[in-house]
Amino acid sequence: MSSFPGRARASAGAPGVRVPGQKKGILPPHDSDVSGREDPLPDRKLKTNQPGSPKRLAGQVAVVAGSTRGAGRGIARALGEAGATVYCTGRSVTGNPSPYRRPETIDETADMINVAGGTAIPVRVDHTVEAEVEAFFRRVDREHGRLDVLVNSIAGEEPMMGQWGSFWKANLKNADAIFRQALVSHIITAKHAAPLMIRARRGLIVEVTENDILAAGGNPMSQVVKLALKGLALNMAAELEPHGVAAIAITPGFLRSEAMLQHQGVSEANWRDAGKKDGNFLESESPLFVGRAVAALAQDPKILDRSGQLLSSWELSRDYKFTDYDGRRPDWGKLAIDFSVLPPSLMDLFRTGTRLQLEWLTTVERRTREFLAKIPKTSARRARPSSPGTRAKPKGRARR
Repeated sequence: MSSFPGRARASAGAPGVRVPGQKKGILPPHDSDVSGREDPLPDRKLKTNQPGSPKRLAGQVAVVAGSTRGAGRGIARALGEAGATVYCTGRSVTGNPSPYRRPETIDETADMINVAGGTAIPVRVDHTVEAEVEAFFRRVDREHGRLDVLVNSIAGEEPMMGQWGSFWKANLKNADAIFRQALVSHIITAKHAAPLMIRARRGLIVEVTENDILAAGGNPMSQVVKLALKGLALNMAAELEPHGVAAIAITPGFLRSEAMLQHQGVSEANWRDAGKKDGNFLESESPLFVGRAVAALAQDPKILDRSGQLLSSWELSRDYKFTDYDGRRPDWGKLAIDFSVLPPSLMDLFRTGTRLQLEWLTTVERRTREFLAKIPKTSARRARPSSPGTRAKPKGRARR
């Protein structure tokens, strides 16, 4: 089952991709005036009435993998706004764009942070190439000796994931490449970031995903990726907890990324005009909003209490009281969504999929509680320590 089409990602804005019910010809060309090349947050002097102002992340080091555009760019800007030194990584640099064929670059993201008074360092990294990722984190360690925050926002708007349709009609030509680009890259990056945090016994790893329930995506590849990122954060949290490091997954609401603005045929300056066609868009958020959610989490001394959880920008805004750059506090969770913009067949799929998901979760919760009750509260090794000066005899393999 998919999420609300295009709500948190704009792969639907890729050339040749249509959301069910979308009219042909709605997408402007990539070199049009609404290409997203402008600074999507026109107010350069960002509001400072946010939790953590003044710069409470000063002295901390953050890596935002996939900070070229969209949520990644917004998160990088918010971390810089909060005082962190931000490494902006991705494949698109000035004069050498990624295969996405979009104009945004990590250099532009870093410039936005630096112009606003922050500190940002753009570094070209292909996060699917483990040697590049390993070398990059050696550089971070060499230059700063610490890593406090890793945000994995790689391939959030991967055009290859843009198709919509049932699994039996899916085009699997790029399936392996999708998983490498949008999932394996996250694992590679977290693998090489974690040791720096474990060594310091502190840190936060953030997986940016889509939707605050299990379902997301419009085809089997994107569905697997978005669900796997939520599970990845959960599994990492369990392994990292003894080391004082947290891991969470986060989703934005209806995100006004550069590609989404292009898809809607508007810019950040007049984005409300798109609400005439889709009233849901009036509850949309700029990329800075989910960025400020991540910055608030990074400042929370009790972040381990949230480790493993699937969080959303709007719920965190309720808790931490931050706003978007324009002072709004968009809340996708409280919106009475207008589903009339979707075809009836997709509505039926949503209804059935959500019901099955709830039944699945109810059953899994019961089984999980039963399994947890069987696990000893302390391990046998801790419960029966060997006496000083003695060594426990290893048990031999039983003979048949």
